[in-house]
Amino acid sequence: MSTNLAERVAARRSHSPARQPARGAAAQQPNLVQFVHSMRGEIARALPAHVASPERIARIALTELRRVEHLAECTQESFGGALMTCTQLGLEPGGALGEAYLLPFWNKKVRAYEVQLVIGYQGMIKLFWQHAAAAGLTARTVHENDEFEYEDGLDPVLRHKPARSNRGRPTDYYAIAKMANGGSAFVVMSVEDIEAIRKRSKARDSGPWATDYDAMARKTVIRQLFKILPKSSELARAVAHDEGVRRDVSPEGLDVPPDYIEGEVVEQQSAAESAVEDIPAEFDGWPEAAEPAAAEATSQ
Repeated sequence: MSTNLAERVAARRSHSPARQPARGAAAQQPNLVQFVHSMRGEIARALPAHVASPERIARIALTELRRVEHLAECTQESFGGALMTCTQLGLEPGGALGEAYLLPFWNKKVRAYEVQLVIGYQGMIKLFWQHAAAAGLTARTVHENDEFEYEDGLDPVLRHKPARSNRGRPTDYYAIAKMANGGSAFVVMSVEDIEAIRKRSKARDSGPWATDYDAMARKTVIRQLFKILPKSSELARAVAHDEGVRRDVSPEGLDVPPDYIEGEVVEQQSAAESAVEDIPAEFDGWPEAAEPAAAEATSQ
């Protein structure tokens, strides 16, 4: 009897329909992993000579697929477009260095996740220094207990003396650029000005705006400053593609304005909650994309 029962259980298992793969990251990630692997040749051809190897860029992309919730569910076109933009600009596509962020958002029109590329504060500064006329760039936060005054006009004035302690809440942000010909320019924005711009962003409550508000505020004032400065072609393209969606992975796609689509940016889990440790065998041994703390510990 027991033998027959065991046989019936085994037979039922063998004839039961196979479980369908779950929709979401588990079903989509292998496709995007293979897609990143297939892009290695394109990445190598598009990557500037002074930037990290294509293997590192691909490895960082794979790390982001495992780390950022819903990123693995995004369309291949938008993921590949964002990755190619980072590659052509020479920016690392992850939050470790703050150069660029790949953020998933729900496109209501096509009912699919797509990748929005957000150029980070460090990425903007990095591209500014590639201009031959660049001589200096700084961005600072002004707090309510600091000594601060500025004046526009024919003889503009900017003076900031930070308080030594108990600086209080932020009130303003400013950016100053110096050019090799001796010229300079600055832009000052209040917290209210920053908030008005943040609220127009699809990623206003997630991504770097949620985790690195001060850096994003300084990036915002730098972007306003760039409007009145000479820019390298790479920096001009970065400003054009910032917070956009690119679906063309060909090199020419960098010269085409991206789409800016109304959508809902997905709330992200913490890195500890969303991290996945499995690594595809074909990428085993590639350099890991280290977080800043880990990178500092390694260098010491």
